[in-house]
Amino acid sequence: MAEPDPSAPALFDLGALTQPASAPSFMDLENPDYAYMFGFLQTDGHLAAGAGRKGQLTVEINARDIAILEEFRRLTPYNSTITERTRSTNFAAVSHTAIWGLCALEARTRLNELGLPYGRKSRRITPPRVPFSRPDYLRGLIDADGSVGFTEEGLPFVSLTTQSTAIAVYLCRYTNLVLGLHKLPGRNKRDNIYTVMYMRESAVAVARHLYSPGALALPRKSAVAAEVRAWERPADMPPRQLFRKRSWTALEDRILLDTDDDEEAAATLGRTVKSCTIRRWRLRRR
Repeated sequence: MAEPDPSAPALFDLGALTQPASAPSFMDLENPDYAYMFGFLQTDGHLAAGAGRKGQLTVEINARDIAILEEFRRLTPYNSTITERTRSTNFAAVSHTAIWGLCALEARTRLNELGLPYGRKSRRITPPRVPFSRPDYLRGLIDADGSVGFTEEGLPFVSLTTQSTAIAVYLCRYTNLVLGLHKLPGRNKRDNIYTVMYMRESAVAVARHLYSPGALALPRKSAVAAEVRAWERPADMPPRQLFRKRSWTALEDRILLDTDDDEEAAATLGRTVKSCTIRRWRLRRR
């Protein structure tokens, strides 16, 4: 079997990179704890460069979650610090946070090589291009920039909010291939950010797959995920509508291309406007 190309994107080929990692033990992303930690750092971490060899990685989170920073310090074979501070912000009169700081150049270089950019990174982060434990990596992303819980109506959900197209597409692609959940990412119109949301049985499937008992996670989200995993549809709730993929025919393609109006095509074909827009885009790229 040919060696995998390390420059090939991991975005759409979820299983191509299967060879053992040759990287140092620190941040070996085939280790579930490091995979989780890296996903968390990509979203909630900040890598700053300084003059010469100076620079620092910092993660600042609510002090109630300080336990996860203690785990990061335990996993890191370099000197690091955890401090706390209380201040007033635009969001709260009193904000009590915990900050993990790591200065070692070797550690920062390793993280940067794996895909943690220096400076502003929200739109630039991508899944790693080396072998990595995918469920743990995705759990790290969701712990840092997502939500797990129940709506006011008691319906379970798991969601991720991100500015990165690569991350949003990867999550949807992964849950489609592994769990059979059909989801297309799209930016919301208000702030141009992706919110990928799984509800009801889909949320249960994602929680069971990503939040396995004993896996490294924020304790409060792990506890809620356990409740989500146990959810069952109430007897008085209408049955789940199963998704059935409807293939496009040659005749439908011709009808779609005969008009530039997706709303008109949708009405004619009995499809959604979004599906017509996507199909037109794919046809024109052929």
